Amino acid sequence: MAMADVTIRGAGIFGLSIAWACLSRGAKVRVVDPFGPGAGSSGGVVGALAPHVPENWNSKKAFQFDSLIMAEGFWQGVEAAGGVSSGYGRTGRLQPIADDHALELAQGRAGTAADLWQGHATWQVIPATEAGDWAPHSPSGFLIRDTLTARMHPRRACAALVAAITAKGAEIVTEAADEGRTLWATGITDLEAISAIRPRMFGAGVKGQGASLKVDMDLTAAPQLFADTVHIVPHADGTVAIGSTSERDYGDPKSTDEQLDAVIDRAIAAVPALQGAEVIDRWAGVRPRSRSRAPVLGEHPIHQGQLIANGGFKIGFGMAPKVAEVMADLILNDVDQIPDDFRPEASF
Repeated sequence: MAMADVTIRGAGIFGLSIAWACLSRGAKVRVVDPFGPGAGSSGGVVGALAPHVPENWNSKKAFQFDSLIMAEGFWQGVEAAGGVSSGYGRTGRLQPIADDHALELAQGRAGTAADLWQGHATWQVIPATEAGDWAPHSPSGFLIRDTLTARMHPRRACAALVAAITAKGAEIVTEAADEGRTLWATGITDLEAISAIRPRMFGAGVKGQGASLKVDMDLTAAPQLFADTVHIVPHADGTVAIGSTSERDYGDPKSTDEQLDAVIDRAIAAVPALQGAEVIDRWAGVRPRSRSRAPVLGEHPIHQGQLIANGGFKIGFGMAPKVAEVMADLILNDVDQIPDDFRPEASF
């Protein structure tokens, strides 16, 4: 490959998405990751692209909303370029409502969603009887149904990006020197390196465990569920993903244990249709969480003159289309549209 305009270190969802955005604008890009694409937390199984509650609007919620709206076009472009399905689908979500107080809150949020979501999606309260056999148990008899939530199969999404990136003639290699503008998207490795030289923690890893189930129902177009703090996501390949744990203290970062068993049990208790489902895959990995809990975008705190895109804890796949656009603007055109809450100094 000729001299790269952009070197991206890290082939997780942020690194690959930014590489694709830069390539789409005509830049020469090289992606470097010693472990290969999707080897870290981006290689999971859950893929719940779920919006924040439509109230108390702030820059993080607005950024995520923009990204979720952009997602369909973003992934269509990726799939058209590489010929590999990402597993994306904006299939919506159902959530049980616990009691009368929660019902009142949910009904109020229908109005704020109509305003804040600008007509692009809806938040409704519906009788649970309208949702069919896939509905979770709801003590109040009502469910929240939103049409903004989408699904994404993390491994397939990374594979789709790799196919699109290589189809554009870019390299994904295990090692290479920096050329052109350099961006670090190396997840927990970089957060720990920055934390080590700062007076307080900049970011840390949070372990998550998830599972894939085989269910004897056609759920390929079914909405995902959020019940008893568990994401339950039907994927286009016919599997149903369950997750996840959030473990700040852990030993083996890649082992699964009884904590995942408890998550699966809660999902089955909440959703009668999951009774008898077979667990066909178990996954564990460490997700990068910044001190601010928001993505970290902008000038790298350690590597002078270089950039960082990190901290996609739980929301990385949902944020990726907008993160890619904003970082490509900065890398290629020196146009800075990063929210102040996302800048590295917000995590110091």
